[in-house]
Amino acid sequence: MKRVSALYSKITDLENLRLADQKARKGKKYSRGVLLHDLSRDENIFKLHTTLCSNSFKTSPYFVFKIYTPKERDIYRLPYYPDRIVHHAILNILEPLWESLFTADTYSCIKGRGIHGAVRAIKRDLHDTENTRFCLKLDVRKFYPSIDHDILKQIIARKIKCPETLALLSEIIDSTSGVPIGNYTSQYFANLYLAYFDHWIKEQKQVKYYYRYADDIVVLAATKEELHQLFEEIKQYLTATLTIDVKSNYQVFPVTARGVDFVGYRFFHTHTLLRKSIKKRFARAVARKGNSLQVHAAYWGWAKHCNSINLLKKLNMKLFSDLNVPAPTGSFIGEKIKIAKIMNREIVILDSRIDDSKYPKNKSGKVLMLQLEVDAEKRILFTGSDVLIGQIQHVKKEDYPFKATIVKEGEYFQFT
Repeated sequence: MKRVSALYSKITDLENLRLADQKARKGKKYSRGVLLHDLSRDENIFKLHTTLCSNSFKTSPYFVFKIYTPKERDIYRLPYYPDRIVHHAILNILEPLWESLFTADTYSCIKGRGIHGAVRAIKRDLHDTENTRFCLKLDVRKFYPSIDHDILKQIIARKIKCPETLALLSEIIDSTSGVPIGNYTSQYFANLYLAYFDHWIKEQKQVKYYYRYADDIVVLAATKEELHQLFEEIKQYLTATLTIDVKSNYQVFPVTARGVDFVGYRFFHTHTLLRKSIKKRFARAVARKGNSLQVHAAYWGWAKHCNSINLLKKLNMKLFSDLNVPAPTGSFIGEKIKIAKIMNREIVILDSRIDDSKYPKNKSGKVLMLQLEVDAEKRILFTGSDVLIGQIQHVKKEDYPFKATIVKEGEYFQFT
């Protein structure tokens, strides 16, 4: 693995510090820390630049408080200036490097993935019913407080060899025991701590259906015997290599019996439900505030990714389908998908539309919009391929839907 150097000058660059300040204040414009900082904003940024360049930055004292929902834990808070700005400045530069280490099967704190990336992956993989009959579900005991500083530093040094950057990261890591929940950098440190475990699972153990969100881990397989065997190996790896322990409440069970409880949902082969605790919070919010816009906004993001029609009806929340509003003609639904994701696979093309391109890089100056069905889910594809546009123009409306495969011949895409 190629190690990267010469990072510190990028982190301490004045423009990067100003960008970090802009990012750190999002949603906190009127907080006390931001208002105090803004009294001498330019002066503070230059002073921070000088402190970092002289390698004399020290983490400020933490303010520690407890939260009790969804479970009791200590939260650590640092001042806005200078600490939170420094953490954002570090991540502005290091985030792309660290994200390159993560496998496609980890979802926490990674742009473009997150909870709903995990939802899409599990729903897709559960179509393989035979090989997802059983589930192993586990998490790490006191994960953040149990992270070993020396091991974390060794993991970071496998990718970074810039001494000043490593020293700054070490200063933050050693500022308190474990990895403090609340620091902007902590979520990335936690992900890094398990990054090579992910590679071991995927590359050495050849596990096909594996998902990790922070320290919550789910594995699907055809038999419970292989999951029990894998669990013993996982437990040994985590203890011996990372000095962390698996909680004793791990489970191996048939998916059809109770579904896979993960990232706020319960996944079955045929449908997906909201987790019971989230449904209860949803119901309490409706009882307290009625069908307000605030309630809709807070929970619609959860409900739209699962089978929630009956839940919404029980809560007397109207569905759009109940309003008898006609659907607009030519409307396409589903999330966008890249052409590389569906190449050389049989897909169903439900509809198409050709519009003028806002960024005409192709000869025709047109863009093709396709309504697809991939793995039983509706998706939308945008492409400026002149060949695909030319081919689709010969398809009559009465010929939809039809099956097709997109292949690449030389530099061009085409339907076959």
